[in-house]
Amino acid sequence: MASTVPHLGELIFTLEAPPAWRTVDFISDLHLDAACPETVTLFEQYLSTSPAEATIILGDLFEVWIGDDCLDEKSSFESQCADALRQCAQRRSLYFMHGNRDFLVGNKFAQTAQVRMLSDPCVLRFSGQNWLLSHGDALCLADTDYQVFRKEVRSSTWQAAFQLKSLAERRTIARSIRATSESRKRSGQTYADVDAHLACEWLHLAQANTLIHGHTHLPAVHTLQSITGIYRRIVLSDWDGAATPARAQVLRLTSDGLTRINL
Repeated sequence: MASTVPHLGELIFTLEAPPAWRTVDFISDLHLDAACPETVTLFEQYLSTSPAEATIILGDLFEVWIGDDCLDEKSSFESQCADALRQCAQRRSLYFMHGNRDFLVGNKFAQTAQVRMLSDPCVLRFSGQNWLLSHGDALCLADTDYQVFRKEVRSSTWQAAFQLKSLAERRTIARSIRATSESRKRSGQTYADVDAHLACEWLHLAQANTLIHGHTHLPAVHTLQSITGIYRRIVLSDWDGAATPARAQVLRLTSDGLTRINL
Protein backbone atom coordinates (compact mmCIF):
# COMPACT_ATOMS: atom_id res chain seq x y z
CA MET A 1 0.00 0.00 0.00
CA ALA A 2 1.41 3.41 -0.95
CA SER A 3 0.66 6.77 0.63
CA THR A 4 2.04 10.28 0.30
CA VAL A 5 2.83 13.27 2.49
CA PRO A 6 3.45 16.89 1.39
CA HIS A 7 7.06 17.76 0.63
CA LEU A 8 8.23 21.16 -0.56
CA GLY A 9 5.44 21.34 -3.13
CA GLU A 10 5.95 17.72 -4.10
CA LEU A 11 4.91 14.38 -2.63
CA ILE A 12 6.99 11.79 -0.81
CA PHE A 13 6.17 8.23 -1.81
CA THR A 14 5.87 5.77 1.07
CA LEU A 15 6.81 2.13 0.57
CA GLU A 16 5.00 -0.06 3.09
CA ALA A 17 7.12 -3.10 3.93
CA PRO A 18 5.03 -6.31 3.74
CA PRO A 19 4.77 -8.32 6.99
CA ALA A 20 6.95 -11.05 5.44
CA TRP A 21 9.95 -8.73 5.27
CA ARG A 22 12.35 -9.44 8.12
CA THR A 23 15.51 -8.01 6.56
CA VAL A 24 16.03 -5.09 4.15
CA ASP A 25 19.39 -4.25 2.59
CA PHE A 26 20.49 -0.80 1.38
CA ILE A 27 23.34 -0.32 -1.08
CA SER A 28 24.47 2.56 -3.28
CA ASP A 29 27.34 3.95 -5.32
CA LEU A 30 28.56 0.66 -6.75
CA HIS A 31 29.46 2.46 -10.00
CA LEU A 32 29.35 -0.80 -11.92
CA ASP A 33 31.56 -0.66 -14.99
CA ALA A 34 32.97 -3.29 -17.31
CA ALA A 35 36.39 -1.74 -16.61
CA CYS A 36 36.15 -2.84 -12.94
CA PRO A 37 35.23 -6.55 -12.97
CA GLU A 38 36.22 -6.92 -9.31
CA THR A 39 33.26 -4.77 -8.20
CA VAL A 40 30.93 -6.62 -10.56
CA THR A 41 32.01 -9.92 -9.03
CA LEU A 42 31.34 -8.63 -5.50
CA PHE A 43 27.89 -7.44 -6.60
CA GLU A 44 27.03 -10.79 -8.16
CA GLN A 45 28.18 -12.59 -5.02
CA TYR A 46 26.03 -10.29 -2.90
CA LEU A 47 22.95 -10.91 -5.07
CA SER A 48 23.31 -14.66 -4.71
CA THR A 49 24.03 -14.79 -0.97
CA SER A 50 22.11 -12.02 0.82
CA PRO A 51 19.42 -13.28 3.21
CA ALA A 52 17.33 -10.11 2.79
CA GLU A 53 13.75 -10.19 1.53
CA ALA A 54 14.36 -6.84 -0.19
CA THR A 55 17.31 -4.88 -1.55
CA ILE A 56 16.97 -1.13 -2.07
CA ILE A 57 19.57 0.42 -4.37
CA LEU A 58 19.91 4.15 -3.57
CA GLY A 59 21.45 5.34 -6.80
CA ASP A 60 24.66 5.15 -8.81
CA LEU A 61 24.38 1.44 -9.35
CA PHE A 62 26.18 2.17 -12.63
CA GLU A 63 29.17 4.36 -13.32
CA VAL A 64 27.13 5.88 -16.11
CA TRP A 65 23.88 5.02 -17.89
CA ILE A 66 23.50 6.32 -21.42
CA GLY A 67 19.92 5.20 -22.08
CA ASP A 68 17.81 2.06 -21.93
CA ASP A 69 18.45 1.31 -25.60
CA CYS A 70 21.86 -0.02 -24.56
CA LEU A 71 19.89 -3.10 -23.50
CA ASP A 72 19.15 -3.80 -27.18
CA GLU A 73 22.73 -5.02 -27.45
CA LYS A 74 22.18 -8.47 -25.93
CA SER A 75 25.84 -9.00 -25.11
CA SER A 76 26.37 -5.53 -23.63
CA PHE A 77 27.63 -5.03 -20.11
CA GLU A 78 24.34 -3.35 -19.22
CA SER A 79 22.35 -6.35 -20.44
CA GLN A 80 24.48 -8.71 -18.35
CA CYS A 81 23.82 -6.61 -15.24
CA ALA A 82 20.08 -6.58 -15.98
CA ASP A 83 20.16 -10.38 -16.32
CA ALA A 84 21.86 -10.74 -12.93
CA LEU A 85 19.23 -8.53 -11.32
CA ARG A 86 16.38 -10.39 -13.00
CA GLN A 87 17.65 -13.70 -11.64
CA CYS A 88 17.90 -12.19 -8.15
CA ALA A 89 14.37 -10.75 -8.46
CA GLN A 90 13.04 -14.31 -8.48
CA ARG A 91 14.19 -14.63 -4.86
CA ARG A 92 13.72 -11.15 -3.37
CA SER A 93 12.18 -7.75 -4.05
CA LEU A 94 14.49 -5.24 -5.74
CA TYR A 95 14.08 -1.45 -5.73
CA PHE A 96 16.05 1.20 -7.57
CA MET A 97 16.41 4.96 -7.06
CA HIS A 98 18.18 7.21 -9.55
CA GLY A 99 21.62 8.56 -8.71
CA ASN A 100 23.63 11.32 -10.31
CA ARG A 101 25.34 8.83 -12.65
CA ASP A 102 22.37 6.69 -13.70
CA PHE A 103 19.50 9.19 -13.80
CA LEU A 104 18.68 8.05 -17.35
CA VAL A 105 17.62 4.59 -16.19
CA GLY A 106 14.06 4.15 -17.43
CA ASN A 107 11.09 1.84 -17.55
CA LYS A 108 12.67 -0.53 -20.05
CA PHE A 109 15.52 -1.27 -17.66
CA ALA A 110 13.10 -1.65 -14.76
CA GLN A 111 11.00 -4.15 -16.70
CA THR A 112 14.02 -6.07 -18.00
CA ALA A 113 15.75 -6.28 -14.63
CA GLN A 114 12.45 -6.67 -12.74
CA VAL A 115 13.26 -3.86 -10.33
CA ARG A 116 10.76 -1.36 -8.99
CA MET A 117 11.55 2.32 -9.32
CA LEU A 118 11.51 4.65 -6.33
CA SER A 119 11.24 8.43 -6.34
CA ASP A 120 13.84 10.54 -4.54
CA PRO A 121 13.23 11.05 -1.67
CA CYS A 122 10.89 8.35 -0.47
CA VAL A 123 9.90 6.79 2.84
CA LEU A 124 10.19 3.14 3.83
CA ARG A 125 7.68 2.16 6.49
CA PHE A 126 9.29 -0.77 8.29
CA SER A 127 8.95 -2.17 11.80
CA GLY A 128 6.62 0.63 12.87
CA GLN A 129 9.01 3.41 11.81
CA ASN A 130 9.49 5.75 8.87
CA TRP A 131 12.94 5.60 7.27
CA LEU A 132 13.70 8.42 4.82
CA LEU A 133 15.65 7.30 1.75
CA SER A 134 17.52 9.40 -0.81
CA HIS A 135 20.49 9.19 -3.12
CA GLY A 136 21.69 12.37 -1.42
CA ASP A 137 22.86 14.59 -4.26
CA ALA A 138 19.85 16.93 -4.09
CA LEU A 139 20.81 17.70 -0.48
CA CYS A 140 24.34 18.89 -1.31
CA LEU A 141 23.37 22.54 -1.75
CA ALA A 142 26.90 23.93 -1.37
CA ASP A 143 27.91 22.21 -4.61
CA THR A 144 26.31 24.99 -6.62
CA ASP A 145 27.86 24.05 -9.97
CA TYR A 146 26.53 20.52 -9.64
CA GLN A 147 23.05 21.71 -8.66
CA VAL A 148 22.89 23.80 -11.84
CA PHE A 149 24.07 20.78 -13.86
CA ARG A 150 21.60 18.50 -12.08
CA LYS A 151 18.66 20.74 -12.93
CA GLU A 152 19.74 20.86 -16.56
CA VAL A 153 20.23 17.14 -17.15
CA ARG A 154 17.06 16.16 -15.30
CA SER A 155 14.98 18.29 -17.70
CA SER A 156 12.99 16.51 -20.41
CA THR A 157 14.49 18.85 -23.02
CA TRP A 158 18.10 17.91 -22.26
CA GLN A 159 17.30 14.22 -22.00
CA ALA A 160 15.40 14.17 -25.29
CA ALA A 161 18.32 15.86 -27.06
CA PHE A 162 20.84 13.47 -25.51
CA GLN A 163 18.80 10.41 -26.51
CA LEU A 164 18.78 11.61 -30.13
CA LYS A 165 22.53 11.00 -30.28
CA SER A 166 23.68 7.62 -31.49
CA LEU A 167 24.59 4.93 -29.00
CA ALA A 168 28.23 5.24 -30.12
CA GLU A 169 28.20 9.00 -29.49
CA ARG A 170 26.72 8.53 -26.05
CA ARG A 171 29.31 5.89 -25.16
CA THR A 172 32.05 8.35 -26.14
CA ILE A 173 30.51 10.98 -23.88
CA ALA A 174 30.32 8.39 -21.09
CA ARG A 175 34.03 7.62 -21.44
CA SER A 176 34.76 11.34 -21.15
CA ILE A 177 32.63 11.58 -18.00
CA ARG A 178 34.50 8.64 -16.45
CA ALA A 179 37.87 10.20 -17.30
CA THR A 180 36.86 13.50 -15.72
CA SER A 181 35.63 11.71 -12.61
CA GLU A 182 38.87 9.73 -12.23
CA SER A 183 40.92 12.91 -12.67
CA ARG A 184 38.91 14.60 -9.92
CA LYS A 185 39.48 11.64 -7.59
CA ARG A 186 43.24 11.67 -8.22
CA SER A 187 43.43 15.41 -7.55
CA GLY A 188 42.00 14.88 -4.08
CA GLN A 189 39.21 17.37 -4.74
CA THR A 190 36.52 17.15 -2.08
CA TYR A 191 32.76 17.13 -2.61
CA ALA A 192 30.19 19.21 -0.79
CA ASP A 193 28.41 17.39 1.99
CA VAL A 194 24.70 17.22 2.78
CA ASP A 195 23.07 20.43 4.01
CA ALA A 196 22.04 19.67 7.60
CA HIS A 197 19.19 22.20 7.70
CA LEU A 198 17.55 20.80 4.56
CA ALA A 199 18.05 17.22 5.78
CA CYS A 200 16.23 18.09 9.03
CA GLU A 201 13.43 19.71 7.06
CA TRP A 202 13.03 16.59 4.91
CA LEU A 203 13.01 14.36 7.98
CA HIS A 204 10.44 16.49 9.76
CA LEU A 205 8.10 16.51 6.77
CA ALA A 206 8.53 12.76 6.30
CA GLN A 207 7.83 12.12 9.99
CA ALA A 208 11.05 10.09 10.10
CA ASN A 209 13.94 10.02 12.57
CA THR A 210 16.58 8.57 10.26
CA LEU A 211 17.80 9.55 6.78
CA ILE A 212 19.71 6.90 4.78
CA HIS A 213 21.60 8.07 1.69
CA GLY A 214 24.67 7.61 -0.47
CA HIS A 215 26.40 9.91 -2.99
CA THR A 216 29.09 11.45 -0.78
CA HIS A 217 31.20 8.28 -0.39
CA LEU A 218 31.71 9.23 3.26
CA PRO A 219 30.15 6.38 5.28
CA ALA A 220 29.29 7.57 8.77
CA VAL A 221 26.49 8.18 11.24
CA HIS A 222 25.67 11.83 11.95
CA THR A 223 23.44 13.34 14.62
CA LEU A 224 21.34 16.28 13.41
CA GLN A 225 19.61 18.72 15.73
CA SER A 226 17.01 21.32 14.87
CA ILE A 227 14.02 23.00 16.47
CA THR A 228 11.89 20.13 15.18
CA GLY A 229 13.88 17.37 16.85
CA ILE A 230 17.01 15.22 16.93
CA TYR A 231 17.64 13.02 13.88
CA ARG A 232 20.19 10.60 12.42
CA ARG A 233 21.83 10.78 8.99
CA ILE A 234 23.40 7.48 7.93
CA VAL A 235 25.68 7.51 4.89
CA LEU A 236 26.25 4.42 2.76
CA SER A 237 29.64 3.32 1.47
CA ASP A 238 30.65 3.32 -2.16
CA TRP A 239 31.97 0.06 -3.64
CA ASP A 240 35.36 -0.57 -5.23
CA GLY A 241 36.49 -4.14 -5.61
CA ALA A 242 39.85 -3.07 -7.03
CA ALA A 243 40.80 -0.92 -4.03
CA THR A 244 43.20 -2.08 -1.32
CA PRO A 245 41.43 -3.10 0.79
CA ALA A 246 38.32 -3.64 -1.32
CA ARG A 247 35.24 -1.62 -0.38
CA ALA A 248 31.78 -3.21 -0.41
CA GLN A 249 29.34 -2.48 2.37
CA VAL A 250 25.69 -3.26 2.90
CA LEU A 251 23.51 -1.45 5.43
CA ARG A 252 21.13 -4.09 6.78
CA LEU A 253 17.86 -3.23 8.52
CA THR A 254 15.96 -5.64 10.78
CA SER A 255 13.51 -5.14 13.61
CA ASP A 256 16.58 -4.85 15.88
CA GLY A 257 17.93 -1.86 13.94
CA LEU A 258 20.70 -1.15 11.44
CA THR A 259 24.01 -3.00 10.95
CA ARG A 260 26.84 -2.38 8.48
CA ILE A 261 27.99 -5.52 6.71
CA ASN A 262 31.43 -5.65 5.11
CA LEU A 263 31.39 -8.11 2.22
